[in-house]
Amino acid sequence: MDNLGDNNLIPHTSYLIPSEETIVALATPSGVGAIAVIRVSGSETFSIVNKLFRGKNLEKQASHTIHFGTIRDGEMIVDEVLVSLFKAPASYTREDTIEISCHGSDFIIQKILKLIIREGARLANAGEFTQRAFLNGQLDLAQAEAVADLIASDSEASHQTAINQIRGGFSKQIAQLREQLINFASLIELELDFGEEDVEFADRDDLRQLIFKIQTVLIPLIESFELGNVIKNGVPTVIVGKPNAGKSTLLNRLLNEEKAIVSDIAGTTRDVIEDELFIGGIRFRLIDTAGLRKATDTIEAIGVERTKQQMEKASLIVYLFDASEIQLSDIEIQLDEFNAPYLLVGNKVDKLPLDKKAEFDTVYPDIIWISASENKNIEFLKDTLVRKVKTKEVKSGDTVVTNLRHYQHLTQTNDALSNVLEGLSQSITGDFLAQDIRFALHHLGEITGQITTDDLLANIFSKFCIGK
Repeated sequence: MDNLGDNNLIPHTSYLIPSEETIVALATPSGVGAIAVIRVSGSETFSIVNKLFRGKNLEKQASHTIHFGTIRDGEMIVDEVLVSLFKAPASYTREDTIEISCHGSDFIIQKILKLIIREGARLANAGEFTQRAFLNGQLDLAQAEAVADLIASDSEASHQTAINQIRGGFSKQIAQLREQLINFASLIELELDFGEEDVEFADRDDLRQLIFKIQTVLIPLIESFELGNVIKNGVPTVIVGKPNAGKSTLLNRLLNEEKAIVSDIAGTTRDVIEDELFIGGIRFRLIDTAGLRKATDTIEAIGVERTKQQMEKASLIVYLFDASEIQLSDIEIQLDEFNAPYLLVGNKVDKLPLDKKAEFDTVYPDIIWISASENKNIEFLKDTLVRKVKTKEVKSGDTVVTNLRHYQHLTQTNDALSNVLEGLSQSITGDFLAQDIRFALHHLGEITGQITTDDLLANIFSKFCIGK
């Protein structure tokens, strides 16, 4: 944990000291299932489990082996189990670790947990296994956070970005940037020790070029957060339009199921209908809404108001219109009300005269023409949805920032480096340059956990499940 002369950057917390206690928790989801896995980690793991296990002497077995036997409470057999052994440091936590595979009965699980706790372990806190992996140097903080992202991944893209971060792709880039900056920071700090002699150990032109080089890596990472946020959280996509434009039919076509009631009666949809659709590795949260018009009764008025609320929160708006029932001026008025990116989708193209279609295309060349009832051009609409929110494919090895904490620290790092460049242009003294460089190093260090605090770690790991 380096601080480059700034005492405020020294981690001051007992949280940073790995616990000597042996911990235990259920590592699989709670509920009845065929198999459950109970994880134990800590210095007393082998001796504790060995007291309960009948089979081979676990303390004499090799690491990365699996053994069949029984867990017993005295002479009473609790369950037949498989015990997997992982000796330190070759384990997830870098501590002695055992995973007990037992039958998924809640009674059996609770019984085994109580027996292990009785023998000297304690129940693990949320995320404590991964916390120990971080504190013991198995993972850095960015990799540890990616473990939670991997567990929560629900699409190909979110899975790929989490895997890349766990394997250290993002962390390596941050470490390289920080290492380059540390070398120059050390020279600047050395100058401060010889302040009265007016010497320069750090070439200012070289420092300027280094910052330019770092920013060529930093800025694309910052810009990738927009895509990363989409990958991680999905895209709230609101389908809006006048009554009877075909919004509910379109929703059903996109989902390939009869999710919404379809009727020729205007104003059938009076509340918000939501569902999820995965296209090209991206999760779209589709929201069908009440038609935009002056409401004829109180209930419809509430529905229209909810439509407007959803439009305010949307990341993407699909404005659907019936070209045979709308004027160009009506479209212009409606588009002025949108505060988010939108797609202009003309429905019932099969009923539209060619001359009127040409008129619309002249004014709005990006219109996507579909027939929801005939399932025409729906696949093209899906492809366009993806292109609207995804500027590039997420491939193996790509670094995409999905974590808001990382994004904030990257932005603050870039701000600090911009201040250094401004200082260099004004020929300010080394002590001011050193202060901005320290800020940049601090924020890079907070991403990977080289600089951290109790509160930060508690906040991160408390969001994990107990057994991870």
